[in-house]
Amino acid sequence: MGARPATKPHLLLLLATALVSSPAWSLAQGSPATFGPVFEDQPLGLLFPEESTEEQVTLACRARASPPATYRWKMNGTEMKLEPGSRHQLVGGNLVITNPTKAQDAGVYQCLASNAVGTVISREAVLRFGFLQEFSKEERDPVKAHEGWGVMLPCNPPAHYPGLSYRWLLNEFPNFIPTDGRHFVSQTTGNLYIARTNASDLGNYSCLATSHMDFSTKSVFSKFAQLNLAAEDPRLFAPSIKARFPTETYALVGQQVTLECFAFGNPVPRIKWRKVDGSLSPQWATAEPTLQIPSVSFEDEGAYECEAENSRGRDTVQGRVIVQAQPEWLKVISDTEADIGANLRWGCAAAGKPRPTVRWLRNGEPLASQGSAQNRVEVSAGDLRFSKLSLEDSGMYQCVAENKHGTIYASAELAVQALAPDFRQNPVRRLIPAARGGEISIACQPRAAPKATVLWSKGTEILGNSSRVTVTLDGTLVIRNISRSDEGRYTCFAENFMGKANSTGVLSVRDATKITLAPSSADINLGNNLTLQCHASHDPTMDLTFTWTLDDFPIDLDKPGGHYRRASAKETVGDLTILNAQLRHGGTYTCMAQTVVDSASKEATVLVRGDVAAPLSLSRAPFMASCAVPTCSPWLPERGPPGPPGGVVVRDIGDTTVQLSWSRGFDNHSPIAKYTLQVRTPPAGKWRQVRTNPANIEGNAETAQVLGLTPWMDYEFRVLASNILGTGEPSGPSSRIRTKEAVPSVAPSGLSGGGGAPGELVVSWTPMSREYQNGDGFGYLLSFRRQGSSSWQTARVPGADAQYFIYSNESIRPYTPFEVKIRSYNRRGDGPESLTAIVHSAEEEPRVAPTKVWAKGFSSSEMNVTWEPVQQDMSGILLGYEIRYWKAGDKEAAADRVRTAGLETIARVTGLYPNTKYHVTVRAYNRAGTGPASPSTNATTMKPPPRRSPGNISWTFSSSSLIIKWDPVVALRNESAVTGYKMLYQSDVHPTPILHLSSKNWIEIPMPEDTGRALVRIRTTGPGGDGTPAEVHIVRNGGTGMMVENAAVCPAPHAGAILSRSVAMLVLIGYLEL
Repeated sequence: MGARPATKPHLLLLLATALVSSPAWSLAQGSPATFGPVFEDQPLGLLFPEESTEEQVTLACRARASPPATYRWKMNGTEMKLEPGSRHQLVGGNLVITNPTKAQDAGVYQCLASNAVGTVISREAVLRFGFLQEFSKEERDPVKAHEGWGVMLPCNPPAHYPGLSYRWLLNEFPNFIPTDGRHFVSQTTGNLYIARTNASDLGNYSCLATSHMDFSTKSVFSKFAQLNLAAEDPRLFAPSIKARFPTETYALVGQQVTLECFAFGNPVPRIKWRKVDGSLSPQWATAEPTLQIPSVSFEDEGAYECEAENSRGRDTVQGRVIVQAQPEWLKVISDTEADIGANLRWGCAAAGKPRPTVRWLRNGEPLASQGSAQNRVEVSAGDLRFSKLSLEDSGMYQCVAENKHGTIYASAELAVQALAPDFRQNPVRRLIPAARGGEISIACQPRAAPKATVLWSKGTEILGNSSRVTVTLDGTLVIRNISRSDEGRYTCFAENFMGKANSTGVLSVRDATKITLAPSSADINLGNNLTLQCHASHDPTMDLTFTWTLDDFPIDLDKPGGHYRRASAKETVGDLTILNAQLRHGGTYTCMAQTVVDSASKEATVLVRGDVAAPLSLSRAPFMASCAVPTCSPWLPERGPPGPPGGVVVRDIGDTTVQLSWSRGFDNHSPIAKYTLQVRTPPAGKWRQVRTNPANIEGNAETAQVLGLTPWMDYEFRVLASNILGTGEPSGPSSRIRTKEAVPSVAPSGLSGGGGAPGELVVSWTPMSREYQNGDGFGYLLSFRRQGSSSWQTARVPGADAQYFIYSNESIRPYTPFEVKIRSYNRRGDGPESLTAIVHSAEEEPRVAPTKVWAKGFSSSEMNVTWEPVQQDMSGILLGYEIRYWKAGDKEAAADRVRTAGLETIARVTGLYPNTKYHVTVRAYNRAGTGPASPSTNATTMKPPPRRSPGNISWTFSSSSLIIKWDPVVALRNESAVTGYKMLYQSDVHPTPILHLSSKNWIEIPMPEDTGRALVRIRTTGPGGDGTPAEVHIVRNGGTGMMVENAAVCPAPHAGAILSRSVAMLVLIGYLEL
């Protein structure tokens, strides 16, 4: 043999390093599967009100990955620095923005999820800030017109974002202008249009603008504008369109389109709509001033005309609706494993208007910018081509389609493999039974990259191709016309540049299965019974089963109430009985006798004769082409969507894929264009569409592969056919199948813990749902160690519903930190491990009592309590303090308790009895319980405030102020003294209540002239707290006075009005939700 060429050491080292770190190498070595990030939750755009009281905005991001993903964020294309203590914090994968402001935080955000496999970038989420300013405070000019004319009152809304909705008030709130044929409020401009004015329109008008945002709704009112009408003009006027829709209206598919049209005229014009180049849909809302298309589509694009007509004439306006669309995927990329040195072509395509452009990312970066791969990677719009793949091509790839209306992302992982041949996952079958005289195929499918060269041997004899023996291109050994001499040990040898391996199986020859009594064709009458015979012989070392089909569709012999029965229980007898035969039971019956190594079948034809009074069955139309009854006339359906496909069969069941096949249904005289596959998880799951290979299933196909299933899940499948006339009824569901098991692919989440008894470590997690278990024998594998220790302890917790584990050891000191991580397992192996969490052992109650406790009554129902804090110790984390209080004369066991929510050293206790002495103690607490009590102290609550509210309320006002007076309240002996009065003032100009204080029985407050109404609440105040309020609701009367808005009280003849003590004014303004 010649000397082996020398290999450069540094090249070998580079290859070895790349192999060990590649996902394919990890799988070959049996370690947990790795996979790149797959987004489960991506950020959504937000509209945040600038005046919101919310303190945080959260942009969500979560990805499934093994090992678990880490997260970064970009704002406006630049990576953010998420530093501790800043306003931007990373919580899990979510970005939390505290106290957001438009100047600093408005922009486009994207989340990047990364692990050892690669990086993916999320869709874009835009954070916008909404606002609505106040209307101008300037007085509005009066609008003058003759009665009978049309008039427009402008709204002139203030600065705002986003758009507003509009309503108009006449004279006072809440007297809103109705939407009728004579009035129209434009939701585009806010302007109010009156087609023909009459005397009832005279008055003051205010525009109400409302902003609807994600977190809140805000409304503002304009100043009133007066509409003055001069003498009536009795003339009749032809229509004149004043509110007209644009000449071009752009909309996205699925959006609601509203076109506005309103005209002046006398008589009031009637509005009609029409589509110039088509017809209006009956589902559209065509209320006279507006045309609404609730979910616009490309078919709705075109020219529209509004016509205003009355007895004096007509007026028209036209405009076009132009429909465009965000990008939508037609073809996407999927996860791919490819051999080193191979070529690969990926493609994606998207629809949209304007037509989307397509670009590619690798690990979150533009692919064209990764220089060394340029010579081997060709990017051409939606096509990505690799030549001679190398390990460095592995990673996460994204296809990005975008137009001016949006951007969509499709992600996939490319795993480039370099593996020596390995039979551990797919060994040659150890025992290979075969039928004498038959044919056997023995697969040789080692895991190898690049593809291995295969050689077969029988014993020590190398096998070559002959008349009976063939080795196919994929390495399968085929032996024909098998005899006893073919028995023996067969070995497959596989080799590539990475190494070699072999696997052996033993071929055992069995007797062939034969039909010894075949079914006979029969001609029977409708309603008769028939037995089709079928007997077989077989190798006695194997089981024999019989199956029957009718026109290649399997017959279900176990269906309750069905027409088919098995006629004999003997293993070698498979007779079929047909009970009460119907016309649909005619056709070709096939009996198949089969063992695990071979099968034999025979056919027979059954003709069912009878009176054909019903329409011809579509499924039997070819068989019943002739009609034996003179009055019978075959029925042919009209063109329509296809009938349901039949015979859905599931085979080649894997852990995430299955192969589905079906038979073609009736096409209803219009060729089938495509098929759609749907899946559900029985018994109550909803049908949903699934990914398939090929992605688009053409109308001449009868099989396809279903992708993206969950391992160890029960599924049912069905098929729908479509043609140009629509989608037909679905097929019946397939038999229920369960996908194969696989190693868990997701780490458990929610790892935390704490609490428990002394000497215990309690670890908890979120139980994993059925869809993530991937197999039977499911449980959790927990690893933990004291922080700083080098060795890990493990615990196996069986059962999918388990959610905690308790480790007991008397040597564990209170509140000791432990590092904890968790993974799930099933009988196929262990899943990926979670990130490490810190969990503390059980705490111990605080050992020290608070000192310097002081308590004092604050009001008739409250007291203040203060104390000196307790120092933190190593036995646990102090959560706060517990205050115990009980009435003098009661036992401490009857004490009420309140706890602080933090480490404050002052608290106010409420809900106490007035003029009562209480004993008070304070204790510190943590999660283990409360510590020792402080020495008790005493406090007495105040007498209650007066029950009587202020009476005889009167008021006077000037152009700029309001003076309110009332009778003073005198406290009784068992009531606390009155030290002053509180008045809560709320007006239509300033709806936010304002608190005023007075030590006398009157008060003067500023009041602008434009104030129309006010709500006033007056109550006493003193050491015992606030008394019962008296409420007064007053409105301006003619611009010179105020009056009580109550039908039982007449307006006073002077500038003020007196509210009698006997009148109970409890008038509350309910804010109208606009």
